[in-house]
Amino acid sequence: MSSRGRTGDDRGRTTGSVLSGVVMAVGCVLFLGGFVWGALTYRPYTVPTDSMAPTIGVGDRVLAEQVDGAEVRRGDVVVFRDSVWGDLPMVKRVVGVGGDTVACCSKDGRLTINGKPVEEPYLHAKGPASPTGFSSKVPVGQLFLLGDHRNDSLDSRTHLQDADHGTVSRTAVDARVDARAWPLGSMGMVERPTGFAAMPGGTSQPGPVKIIVGAVILGAVMILGGAAYGPVARRRRRRSG
Repeated sequence: MSSRGRTGDDRGRTTGSVLSGVVMAVGCVLFLGGFVWGALTYRPYTVPTDSMAPTIGVGDRVLAEQVDGAEVRRGDVVVFRDSVWGDLPMVKRVVGVGGDTVACCSKDGRLTINGKPVEEPYLHAKGPASPTGFSSKVPVGQLFLLGDHRNDSLDSRTHLQDADHGTVSRTAVDARVDARAWPLGSMGMVERPTGFAAMPGGTSQPGPVKIIVGAVILGAVMILGGAAYGPVARRRRRRSG
């Protein structure tokens, strides 16, 4: 049939098919591109203990952005490896960086950084920021790490007598935790605490996990929407006929 002889229904069908194909193609790019971007940027980790509760529960699956240790700031929850600590992936919160004096506790039971009390709303329970007092001067290039469940966490306090005064090198950091991915009831972002924001260096910004998840979801919707066009269009034609 020549183009001159096409009916309006044929032209509409052709235009609709082309548009649905474009929508599906764009959806595939977003869906697959989001997964590839995520795989290159993030690594999943399972937290085997409750040392980071309530921020991260025992058995929770987290997504951690691969970063250089030099990018880490106070308040970040990081994944690291250190042979003195056991040479297994561990998850703790950075509370002190090179040059800081980290101590506990102030008169009102708070952690102090260079003599200034820090608000820690993420702690497991009310009470002092640590059941035992301590003080440590963090060497340059090192990090002082604590769990959020201070009564049940083996962290820098446990290693105060080591050569590095309980600290871990920035180079030991593999990734920075951005979100909880499993179980479904605990899914969500791991927020950056504001208590460290006014200190030199401030706090870090979240990685692109929200953008990646948004791209994957939008891509899936576009793929399903494009695929649904054919059956819907055929049903409409049958009804109109």
